[in-house]
Amino acid sequence: MINVRNNGGKNEKEEVTMSVISMKKLLEVGVHFGHQTKRWNPKMAPYIFTARNGIYIIDLQKSSKKIDEAYKAMNEIAAKGGKVLFVGTKKQAQEAVKEEAIRSESFYVNSRWLGGTLTNFKTIQKRIKRLIELEKMEADGTFDLLPKKEVILLKKEAAKLEKNLGGIKEMRRLPNALFVVDPKAEHNAVAEARILGIPVFGIVDTNCDPDEVDYVIPANDDAIRAVKLIVAAMADAICEAKNEPLTVAYIKDEDDKEVSMNDAITSVENNQRRAPRNKAGKPNPRKNNAPKATKEEKTAGTEN
Repeated sequence: MINVRNNGGKNEKEEVTMSVISMKKLLEVGVHFGHQTKRWNPKMAPYIFTARNGIYIIDLQKSSKKIDEAYKAMNEIAAKGGKVLFVGTKKQAQEAVKEEAIRSESFYVNSRWLGGTLTNFKTIQKRIKRLIELEKMEADGTFDLLPKKEVILLKKEAAKLEKNLGGIKEMRRLPNALFVVDPKAEHNAVAEARILGIPVFGIVDTNCDPDEVDYVIPANDDAIRAVKLIVAAMADAICEAKNEPLTVAYIKDEDDKEVSMNDAITSVENNQRRAPRNKAGKPNPRKNNAPKATKEEKTAGTEN
């Protein structure tokens, strides 16, 4: 991060060696909780610190470093006028993806990825054009002149198009970068981006293939608070390039207490002790893998 300080009436820029997000914050939101050890991709081994009672623990030091790298790359793309497409169709990601994309003046898909959204963009543009046409018909009073049954069908068509394409309605050309929450869930979007040579950023959990992502952020992709924090950080990278306010990046904690991976291990063990149990009577810690979400966060979805 570049910080500007005043020195005798002159503004001087200095490099601030500070992580985009502190390890303490990553720990608080449950970024370190991986999947069960039986559900993993061996390629994620470099990002795993250890395992406890059948649950992988993601190395938060590596998560922090990778967030810094992704932030820098995203910031550089935005500084050159590049546009980013955020994708997150799972419940835990939908609200954050929409909010942060809008805040950073980016594009988003948070309902359903339509095949060919990138690789067959011309066809998608035709559907977007249809959506805009229907919106215009409703706005200029055309619907008032049509039979009621026809209007109902047209409104239903418009609602469906808005749900799937509303977040890319203003996207006139292919994006310069793709950010996904869970590349395994969004494999179609990732595949299309790779075909077109569009750099892919992503929150990659222990069950994903990191080779499919250019900028890997090893993290829990199921906890709402973890997803929200990282998506907001990537949006901040875009906002910083446009000299707009940041919401989570480089925010210094009031409590500067340092944390270590021992704290992460303790966190997992404590959660396992009070985790709900499955039909076999075994604990299912990912159901309770992070501090409780706020009332607002709960409305965005539930953790898997």
